[in-house]
Amino acid sequence: MFNNKPYSQACENNKTPILEVIREAFSQPVTVWEIGSGTGQHACYFASELPHLIWQPTDLAENLPGINAWLDEVQLPNLNQPLALDVTDPVWSCPGMDAIFTANTLHIMSWQQVEMLFARLQTTLNLLARVCIYGPFNYNGNYTSDSNANFDQWLKSRDPLSGIRDFEAVVELAERAGLKLMKDSTMPANNRLLVLHKPKA
Repeated sequence: MFNNKPYSQACENNKTPILEVIREAFSQPVTVWEIGSGTGQHACYFASELPHLIWQPTDLAENLPGINAWLDEVQLPNLNQPLALDVTDPVWSCPGMDAIFTANTLHIMSWQQVEMLFARLQTTLNLLARVCIYGPFNYNGNYTSDSNANFDQWLKSRDPLSGIRDFEAVVELAERAGLKLMKDSTMPANNRLLVLHKPKA
């Protein structure tokens, strides 16, 4: 058992602005699959604020005990037990998805893993599905702030394959996966929230 729940200050800082966008994006009663739930704080907050949704946390197997520590405390009826999911898994053990949320994952993964993520979305998303992606992005190959430039250097010092992704490259991957950009919202601390959808045609 976890004596101390994992904690992210960033989750506390960004949860309210994210909620304002995803409340509109996920207005219909669907199951939202969260890719890379991290500490579990977002899952608990969004499930509590959006009771019309079923929230499904996922992460690497080693992170599930920490997520469960948060879930055990809140005991929400619309918050499912977390599932182990790696974007590199050849097949995702999930039914067709109507909604995806992921925060601060694309810059942690390698670009090959980002490509795999969108390849999986192409085959698992239902028509009219919506995808919300939160995190920092570069635009026209440029950092949007000095803090993002410093953050990118720090990421690459930990893992040379990680780093802040180019907005245009991510949108291109999304379009190849059959997704269209609906909204690109400004978020705190030089982050963005992209809302994409899978149209009927």
